[in-house]
Amino acid sequence: LGSAAHAQEAAPAGRGRRRRIPRDAIGMHLYTMRDPLAEDFRGTVEQLAEIGYATVGVSGRHGHDAAAIRGMLDATGLEAVLEHVGYDILTGSGLPQALEDLHTLGAEWPVVPSLPEAMHTPAGFREAAREFNKIGLASREAGLGPVLFHNHGTDHAEVEGEVLYDILLRETDPELVGFELDVYWAAKGDTDAGQYFVREPGRFPALHVKDMAPDGDFADVGSGVLDFAAMFRCAHVGGVRQWLVEHDSPADPFATARNSYEYLEALRF
Repeated sequence: LGSAAHAQEAAPAGRGRRRRIPRDAIGMHLYTMRDPLAEDFRGTVEQLAEIGYATVGVSGRHGHDAAAIRGMLDATGLEAVLEHVGYDILTGSGLPQALEDLHTLGAEWPVVPSLPEAMHTPAGFREAAREFNKIGLASREAGLGPVLFHNHGTDHAEVEGEVLYDILLRETDPELVGFELDVYWAAKGDTDAGQYFVREPGRFPALHVKDMAPDGDFADVGSGVLDFAAMFRCAHVGGVRQWLVEHDSPADPFATARNSYEYLEALRF
């Protein structure tokens, strides 16, 4: 089946699956497109807009400053909603400029893409929680949204009797800190994204929508084994506002972008 047909098959009529992802909430996390962006940033975002994408998550600037990226996005009608910024930048002297750049991009959320490996202990995650609260306060005072944390599989590990990711959920201020939940890495960590939406309502304004191949590798959204219809039924409870497509190693980034968009646009849950 094609991705759109697969999405419709996943949501047969008569089972109450009537929600759909708003078209202005279907975005592309630009890490997926890093190779074509490095060659032709403007042409790449133009093609994403032609496919139907409304938003992007910025991840890597490829030699352009925030103002230049904003200009290229504005020319296509795309909107940046967030930017991935290193933990060391957001916890250091680079924070004010990072927040200013978010304003320039027209984005809402600074996102910590990962934590240093040495911090993958309960003590390290507690330190990160304290830092996230500080970053989130600075972001709010700058007129932006909360800082978000993007997870990987190891963030869901149990260490010394504690699930690391849950430490962040417990020890951060919901008004200042949210989460960009990568559903592939959550599944890799044996975590049910839908349960998180119910347990921690309103804390997941953005998702990385990434599918898993039968062998555990990455896959175009809708072509793998993850049950997105079931996963997204409680997305509104989790506060999800952006569904950002991601594929870490696409063979053909534009084919991945097209297939994934068509699936999400057709999906009913």
